[in-house]
Amino acid sequence: MVILIPNISTSILLLPKPPSKFPPNPQIPISKHQSLILFKSKHPHNPSSQIMSSQQNKPSTKPFKFLIYGKTGWIGGLLGTLCQTQSIEYHYGSGRLESRDTLIADIDAVKPTHVFNAAGVTGRPNVDWCETHKVETIRANVVGTLTLADVCREYGLVLVNFATGCIFEYDLEHPLGSGVGFKEEDSPNFVGSFYSKTKAMVEDLLKSYENVCTLRVRMPISSDLTNPRNFITKITRYEKVVDIPNSMTVLDELLPISIEMAKRNLTGIYNFTNPGCISHNQILEMYRDYIDPKFTWKNFTLDEQAKVIIAPRSNNELDTTKLKTEFPELLSIKDSLIKYVFEPNRKTPKTA
Repeated sequence: MVILIPNISTSILLLPKPPSKFPPNPQIPISKHQSLILFKSKHPHNPSSQIMSSQQNKPSTKPFKFLIYGKTGWIGGLLGTLCQTQSIEYHYGSGRLESRDTLIADIDAVKPTHVFNAAGVTGRPNVDWCETHKVETIRANVVGTLTLADVCREYGLVLVNFATGCIFEYDLEHPLGSGVGFKEEDSPNFVGSFYSKTKAMVEDLLKSYENVCTLRVRMPISSDLTNPRNFITKITRYEKVVDIPNSMTVLDELLPISIEMAKRNLTGIYNFTNPGCISHNQILEMYRDYIDPKFTWKNFTLDEQAKVIIAPRSNNELDTTKLKTEFPELLSIKDSLIKYVFEPNRKTPKTA
C-alpha cells in the first residue's frame, strides 16, 4: 500500500506505509497555500507515524492530547490551566528529560498528539546560579532537550519547545533604539552568561529536527503580579534597576497562541514576544499609574549593575514579523500589558 501526498515542488511523493500500532499525528488538510514538512518515524514502537506541518493551515478537528514537561514550573503550570480552560486533554510527563527510557514510557502511556517542553534550568534565584552549576545546566538545557526532541521525532510528534530570546545583545547592525530586531535566522551573539550559552547551543542543534517548534521567550510577564518569576514582580522588588528597552513576552496573550501553534503543527524558530520594545522605567511608570501611586524606584547603569551580578544580562529587540504574520491579532507590548496585566489589576481610579 502507498500514500499519495501532493507536493508543491515535486507534485507527488510516494511513501510506503507499513502497519502501525501508534496512530499518526492529526493530519491537516493540504492546500496549494501550504508549505509542507514531512518526515517519517523510525521508532520500532511507531514505524509509520508522520507529521505534516504548515505555515498557513487550519487546526485539525481530531481531539488533541498534550503531553507537557515542566509541571512544577511557571509556564508548565499555566499551560495545564489553559488546557483545562479549553477542554483539551493533557498529561504531565513524569520522566526526566535526560532519561530516554522514561520519556518513551511517558509517550507509550499517554499516546499524545503533541508534546510541550516547558522544563529546563534557569537558575534560582536567577541565571547566576548556572555559572556555578554548569554540569546541571548542560544536563537539563542541552542533553535533556535534545533527548526529548529526538524521542518525539522517532514517534512522529511535534515538540513545542519553550526556549529563550536572551541569546542576543544590541550590536552595530541592531542598535539600541533603532527598531531593527534580530530575526529567527540570525545567529546568537550573546555569550555573557552560561545559561544563554547553553540555550544558544541547543537552539542551533535543534534546527536539524524538523519536528521542533522553538519559541524564543523573553522577560516573561503575566497578570499574576505575586509570582516571583514575573518580570514586573522582579523589578518592583529590586533596590535599583537599569533602564533599557527590551522585547518581552506577555504570557496571558502568547501562551494561548502556543497552543494554537501546536494545533497547526507549526515548526521552526519563532521570536515569541510581543511586537516592539519597552523599557524598565516605562513598565514601572505603568505600575505606579495602575497599581501603586506611591511607588518609587532608582536607576543605575550597566557598569553599576555589573558589580552586583555574576553574569552579564542580555538586552535586545527581536523582530516579530514571522509571528505577527501567522497571528495578525497579536498586540504590541505596551497594548498587551495594558489589556492583560495592568487593567485587570488596576487599583487606581481611572482618569477622565
